[in-house]
Amino acid sequence: MIKNLLFKLIDRYASNVVVLVVDIFLVCLAFVLAYTVRFNASLNFETELLLYQIPLIGVVALVSFVTVGSYRGIIRHTGTRDAFNVFVGVTLMSIITAVFVLLNSAFGLFSWFTIPKSIVIIHYLISVILLVTSRFVFKAFYEIISSDIDEIINVLIYGAGDSGMITYGALNRDTKNNYQVVGFMDDDRRKVGKKIDRIEIYYSEKITREFIAKHEIDEIIISIQNLKSEKLLYLTDKLLALGVQIKIVPPLTKWIGNDFEANQIKQVKIEDLLDRKPIRIDNPIINRDVKNKVILVTGAAGSIGSEISRQLSNYEYEQLILVDQAESALYDLQQELVHKNKSNFIAIVADVRDFTRMQDIFSTYKPSKVYHAAAYKHVPLMEVSPYEAVKINIGGTKNIADLAVAHEVDRFVMVSTDKAVNPTNVMGATKRVAEMYISCLSNNKEHTTKFTTTRFGNVLGSNGSVIPLFKKQIENGGPLTVTHKDITRYFMTIPEACQLVLEAGTMGNGGEIYIFDMGKSVKIYNIAKRMIHLSGLRYPEDIDIKITGLRPGEKLYEELLANGENTTATYHEKIMIAATQAINPEKIGKKIEELCTQNDATDNAMVVRLLKDIVPEYISNNSIFENLDTPIKN
Repeated sequence: MIKNLLFKLIDRYASNVVVLVVDIFLVCLAFVLAYTVRFNASLNFETELLLYQIPLIGVVALVSFVTVGSYRGIIRHTGTRDAFNVFVGVTLMSIITAVFVLLNSAFGLFSWFTIPKSIVIIHYLISVILLVTSRFVFKAFYEIISSDIDEIINVLIYGAGDSGMITYGALNRDTKNNYQVVGFMDDDRRKVGKKIDRIEIYYSEKITREFIAKHEIDEIIISIQNLKSEKLLYLTDKLLALGVQIKIVPPLTKWIGNDFEANQIKQVKIEDLLDRKPIRIDNPIINRDVKNKVILVTGAAGSIGSEISRQLSNYEYEQLILVDQAESALYDLQQELVHKNKSNFIAIVADVRDFTRMQDIFSTYKPSKVYHAAAYKHVPLMEVSPYEAVKINIGGTKNIADLAVAHEVDRFVMVSTDKAVNPTNVMGATKRVAEMYISCLSNNKEHTTKFTTTRFGNVLGSNGSVIPLFKKQIENGGPLTVTHKDITRYFMTIPEACQLVLEAGTMGNGGEIYIFDMGKSVKIYNIAKRMIHLSGLRYPEDIDIKITGLRPGEKLYEELLANGENTTATYHEKIMIAATQAINPEKIGKKIEELCTQNDATDNAMVVRLLKDIVPEYISNNSIFENLDTPIKN
């Protein structure tokens, strides 16, 4: 209790003014000591002259220290830079004093200021030693009294280079948190054992759980710039195993005002660990392509649709039409855009399955670009509700695409999924049929609408995805549920996915399916373990992982290309065009028409059989429809 009170008093009252006063007092004391040293540790000199000389020395010191600003450093965070400032301040003071002494000696201005020249030199040396030592003594005193205060955060900085030094300085300057840098850690053996501002550099491979426990480390801050994603993944997996929080210094480009502060250090997020570089697209053509256009977004309240809407709202469109049948979610998006002072948009509650309602919207607003994101996407739910999957994923897409042609829309962009590739479930099969219907329209040369399809993997943080599920399970104390230990998925962030959709809306001549180079697929089991560690918990001591078995229609591994599909490059290294297999537009078009008509009978078995006929590669997996995997004879 007493230490806490003393800690607060020092923090509050050790102000710059107090430091300046103490510095001037020590300089005056050093002046007296200089005389005693000069006269062999005796007072065998005219001591009464000190009464005139000391005030002048004090004034000279005041002017010098204020000019240099040597008193402005935070004493409890004293470092080599502060010592250097003291050195410069005392040097300036001694130069001014020496000038006074020489002028007075030459012209005999003041009899009371006859100071031996050796005193100036001795005073200079004693002042430097006294002022620098006092700062480090005070810092050591502060560290002693604060060593067992609960608020202290013990930190290791990963990286003993320039970025590590900048991070160290930012932590020292931080006034909101009491960071205590215990040491630096680095992969370079040549740096090991050396010290930075009295803080030792340790070899990263020697940092163990025992070391962490001994030094009571709370956090490890990764301060290496331009760190490759695979290296970050490796480091994070290794460091999380030590049972500490892992944080990361953002890239230089994200520093506020090109300066770095401790509050910019962030927790490592799961999207930082995708084992690939973030995909960034900055295409001025997008602005030109949507400028002064009426744009329609279906499924606008969903995870993808809402982010597409947010990104579009930053451009100079004429009007933005947001359509979704989810009233509450659409209202939330509407209020978000209003709060951000976005204008010229309208939110409409409507269902893409309702052709009449959609036709009214097209007739009223006459959009020239359509982003179609409305769909049912949850595999297990659609496996037991094929009627709904066909109704919205195929029927809804058909409605919007047909209306786009009828109303001479310039560009239609459809959001698809990697589950449409060699589908093993109803949801994936319906999305593949939707892709095929778009291809049929693209092959029709009697209209001018350009159709584009985007195909990508799982989206981090989207509604119903694995990340929000894991977060909720962690909040509830676990366990985390994974369907199979070896199951893998491709992942991207919501902004990345939506950048792809907007970029695709400017590319090609129509009929293309664009896919991302999404790097490596990631094991869901590994993501679960990382999320446990990132939450500050231990696996399996605090939270375990339960293997539940594959769900109906679920694959172990997703694919971005079907059998027989290849890719061709585009002008963006991360975007490719899938060279899809040729289809018979007239034949496929008729089968899709029949499927939509037969779906009204709500006969699930018949609907799935028709799906399998249209998509021969659709082979059910762990599903009640496995017995239907026999093609229909024409």
